[in-house]
Order: sequence, then structure tokens, then C-alpha cells
Amino acid sequence: MEGLFRRRRVLKTCLSVSLFCVTLVTIHKLHIVEEGGKNELPLNSRVKHEWLQPENSSHKRSSEGTSYHNAGSNNERERLSRATDLSPSRWDINESRCPENSALRKQPWFKHVDSRFHQFILHRHCRYFPLLLNHPEKCQGGVYLLIVVKSIIEQHDRRDAVRKTWGKENEVDGKKIRTLFLLGTTSLGKDHRNLQRLIEQEDQIYGDILQWDFMDTFFNLTLKEVNFLKWFHVYCPNVQFIFKGDDDIFVNTGNILDFLDFKKDDPLLPSLFVGDIISRAAPIRNRQSKYFIPKELYDKPYPVYAGGGGFLMASSLAQKLFIASEKIQLFPIDDVFLGLCLSSVGVQPKLHPGFRTFGISKRKSSAMNMDPCFYKNLLVVHKMSSEDLLKMWNIVHQEKINCSKSVHL
Repeated sequence: MEGLFRRRRVLKTCLSVSLFCVTLVTIHKLHIVEEGGKNELPLNSRVKHEWLQPENSSHKRSSEGTSYHNAGSNNERERLSRATDLSPSRWDINESRCPENSALRKQPWFKHVDSRFHQFILHRHCRYFPLLLNHPEKCQGGVYLLIVVKSIIEQHDRRDAVRKTWGKENEVDGKKIRTLFLLGTTSLGKDHRNLQRLIEQEDQIYGDILQWDFMDTFFNLTLKEVNFLKWFHVYCPNVQFIFKGDDDIFVNTGNILDFLDFKKDDPLLPSLFVGDIISRAAPIRNRQSKYFIPKELYDKPYPVYAGGGGFLMASSLAQKLFIASEKIQLFPIDDVFLGLCLSSVGVQPKLHPGFRTFGISKRKSSAMNMDPCFYKNLLVVHKMSSEDLLKMWNIVHQEKINCSKSVHL
């Protein structure tokens, strides 16, 4: 019995210490908020969502976004300048509700569309969403490279591995590197409130999460694209380049910086967009595929687009893509949607052999896939577990790594 009481006293002490630490962190963060306006919604407002019903978990929740595109101008630079002048100085979306466009149900073609796309079609007029976690200060002070990582709340281990490796914030030769993770919310379930509290606590510690009030689903990845483009348009006029990728990739940040330095005198640098480029692709009609697209939704060949594992682009192009994206109907595959935006602004994405978003070798058993010498010379490799990422990062950055041998398939 005495041992039981002793354990209880120890537990109470540990809980008190933990609460004290969290309180200190919260006070510190709130002090930053008061000084810089970092988070635009108070903490107590973030958990008051109107959660969707389980059967509507693929819905998007939003109000219609305001368009800042000036359709009457033919000069691209003038259009971009005017759009910037009309941009809000802060995130201006506060409404989470997204009523369906019920008129579409009466269209003859709608009943022929695969049912898994119904909610997407009925709600794709909803484009922009309230920010639950915001960090506009990430773009302050002349950032050279902004690393943007798509993630979901449950993948804390992946975010942790990225922070310790290629996403570690740094300054190299005076070039600032900053990192942000893009998240939505969890679907309705018994743990959704706890998960939301956990992500808020994680953000209090690291201060690197952008979270919008829409549910994280496959079809809603396009929402991360358009909401980030708008966010970047509002808050990041002085960032030079963006690397955008998944949370399960290996990135050789040093090689990306070397590549950008090599391209610094290229007159086409303002339109830079490089990655693992896919061309002459067509919609997949196999209903069993994750990437299935019905003919009623899209009946043309796909534009040239980048594999979403990771790509690099100039900030000036990102600003143009935001303006273009407002005129393009949302598409359920985010990579293809961005390709449509690139086509709209007349930019052809460039293939770079250092981007391997489908792995180094298609043969999973190939020695190339885990040979550190390949990772040392590439820019991006998809995909990789958190454990393998940490191991490979440490090996690649060893000074005595021997890359004199050759690997045969």
C-alpha cells in the first residue's frame, strides 16, 4: 500500500512539472502572438469546428474565396502587380460552412458519375478555408528557400524526422531556409479533439505548422495547393524559391542550393519549375485505382505535370500560379491540377534527373534504392520511412563515405 501511495505522489509530481512546462511554452508563444500577430485565430476558437458527419468525411468546408484576378489586363506583370495591390494584408477567410451545390444533382450527367466523386463535385466551389494555425513570420527577413511539406496530423514521426534532416531550418552562406508543414483536420471520430489538441501542442513547440479547417482526404490535397498558393501570395513577397514535397521523401538540401546557385544567371529563372515531370499521361479509367477519374469529370489528356513527391519553383511563378488557379476548376488529383495551372500561365515544367519521386529504381530489390552514394548525388527520392530517412541522412553526411564503387542492377 505504501508503494502505491509513493507511485501516486511521483505521478502527481511529474504531471505538475509537465503542466508547468506547457504553461511556460504557451505564455511564450502568446507573447510572440501579441508582438507579431502570428496566429490569427485564438487558441480557444480552434477546437470549435462544426465537424462533418462520417458519411460526408470527404467534404470540403469553406466559404467562397474572393478572387483578386484582374481579367481585363493583357500584361502579365501588370496583372500580377494589380493582384498584389488588391491582396488582403492577412488571411481573410473566416467562414467554415460549405453548403453543397444542389443544382448539380439535377444535371443528367451527375447520376452517371461514380458515387465516390459526388461530394467532391457538390462542394468543389468551396476553395478557401479559415486558418487554424498560422505562421506568417516564416516569410519575414528575406527567406531564400521556403520548404513546404504536405503532412497529416497523425504523421508526427515523419514530421519529426524531416525536422531533424532535410527540413531543418538553417542559414547557408547568408541564405535563409525556413520550413512549414501543411495540414488539414481529421475526420469525425472519437479521437479528433485529442488529435487537434496534440497538433496545437506540437505547433507550440516547433512553430512550423499551417493548418486549415478542411478535412485531410486524398481529394482535398488540391485544397492544400490552392490554400497554400493564396497564403504565399498574402504573406511571402520576399521569398525567392519554394521546395514543396511530401513528408516521406529524402531531400539533399545542399544539392538543391547548389542547383539554384548554378541557375542564378539563367534569364528563365523567374519561371523555374523542376521536378520529376510526367508527360503524355491520360486519366486512369480503372475503377480500382486510387487515381481513377471518370470520363464525366475529365475527358481530355492530362497536361504536363510534376510527380507530387517533390518539386522546386521560383516564387514569382508561384504568384502567377495563384492568380491562374482562381480561374481553374478544382480537380481531385493535386498534381494534375497544378499542371493545369502551369499550362494556363504558359510554363513548361522541366524534367530534372535528380528528382526521383518514383524511387531510384522501379525494382524494389535493386541495390540502388538503399545505396547512399546515389542519395549523395540526387536531389529528391520518394519514398522513405522515417527510420530509413534518419539512417540515410546520417550516412550520406559522413565525410568518409566511400562512393568509388559502382552498383549494378
